[in-house]
Amino acid sequence: MTRWIAILVICSTILGGCGEKTYNPRDIIRETDICEICNMSIVHHEYAGQIVLTNGDYKIFDDIGCLMDYLALNGEDEIGAAYIKNKANNEWIDVYKATYVYNAGYWTPMNYGVLAFATKDEAQEWMTNEGEGQLLAYQDLLTFNWGIHK
Repeated sequence: MTRWIAILVICSTILGGCGEKTYNPRDIIRETDICEICNMSIVHHEYAGQIVLTNGDYKIFDDIGCLMDYLALNGEDEIGAAYIKNKANNEWIDVYKATYVYNAGYWTPMNYGVLAFATKDEAQEWMTNEGEGQLLAYQDLLTFNWGIHK
């Protein structure tokens, strides 16, 4: 009987490890993190982005434009998750679910002028308070003209 209990415990442990893996964002380390694309220090962490690869490695970016550049160069095959800072509250949000606002007059570290928000309502409120912009979804970013805007 003890033998069957031991087998059951081992099987439960093995099967428990087969669950879906989670990929959580990590804090920006100001002293050492640099953007994967432009090699700039992450000075303005409120605009930062990050990709968590399926192998557990992190790729850090100083601007959503750099993150999108990385995706264009490397594809999405080995990506477990991607995060960007919410301009409304400085919290990490899912890149794929975020609402974006573009305005050439919005300042960002690489001057792309694209800000991220968790919801469309947050984005609308920002535009009401800070100046008009163009609402974008993640799919729009795939074909966005990512040249530096002035």
